[in-house]
Amino acid sequence: MGSEEVSGRPAVAVDPTPTLAMRALSRLVEEPPLIVITGMSGAGRSTAAKVLEDLGWFVVDNLPPQLLGSLQDLRHQAMGEGSAPMRLAAVIDARAGKMSGSLSQTLVELRADGDRPVVVFLDATDEALVRRFESVRRPHPLQGAGRLMDAISGERVMMADLRASADLIIDTSGFNVHQLAAKISSLLSAAISTRVRLAVVSFGFKYGVPLDADIVMDMRFLPNPYWVESLRAQNGRDAAVAEFVLRQDGAAEFLDRMVAMLEPVVAGYQREGRRYATVAIGCTGGKHRSVAMSEALLARLDAVEAVDAFIVHRDLGRE
Repeated sequence: MGSEEVSGRPAVAVDPTPTLAMRALSRLVEEPPLIVITGMSGAGRSTAAKVLEDLGWFVVDNLPPQLLGSLQDLRHQAMGEGSAPMRLAAVIDARAGKMSGSLSQTLVELRADGDRPVVVFLDATDEALVRRFESVRRPHPLQGAGRLMDAISGERVMMADLRASADLIIDTSGFNVHQLAAKISSLLSAAISTRVRLAVVSFGFKYGVPLDADIVMDMRFLPNPYWVESLRAQNGRDAAVAEFVLRQDGAAEFLDRMVAMLEPVVAGYQREGRRYATVAIGCTGGKHRSVAMSEALLARLDAVEAVDAFIVHRDLGRE
């Protein structure tokens, strides 16, 4: 899976009640909800399904949306018989043509009956999707005799309402299969902990802001080590670059205030039942300043008891 660049994306609304989904996720161990994996073709649904299977979930692939209620009934029946809670997941894609509308209606009906499946929507930029389909030399499921970009654009319009109402949106544009697997595993790990699982992601603005970022910080207020010849070929994980960045005016103050700002935010996430968030730290190319500051922020977050933080350098190695 390749690079990320935001392009050609329609504006969509944001689900106003994400905390309900996060509360459902927090019950994954004692009362696992039905998980629905959907999203753009080529965004990584198959990888997500394999991760869940490896974690002990029973995954039904290519399930027609109309059968989602039956799958939920099966889960309730097993629980009613005194069996161990069933970890059920369903993968639903756009090959049914009118799928998005049908799935949306099915989800509305299930929620009206008191059930709330956790809907995970996998997304990626147009550029990343085109590259993936070209690399595997397979047509888009909605392409027919038309152009690949037309199929992607049509699917994006078809899925817009479903994306807007999803409980979790995962941007896979900058992930390889291993990174995506780690992120799915992190989401499930977050569900069994009272700590907030915080992803600190360094990135380059030239490659686009991560689509799943909850908080975005811009490090371009600091001098760029790229213009120091001895540092240009190194990156923010190298001691010389980190020392250069951290000794600049405002760097230490930023880190202090960032941690202070995150503490009440994390406390609020805990109160609302939210267990996962992404903090994106950006600079021009995602190689020097954002990497060094992300590493330094991660070190400081180790002292915050309510946080379980990890780091991803999305664009390191592109240059």
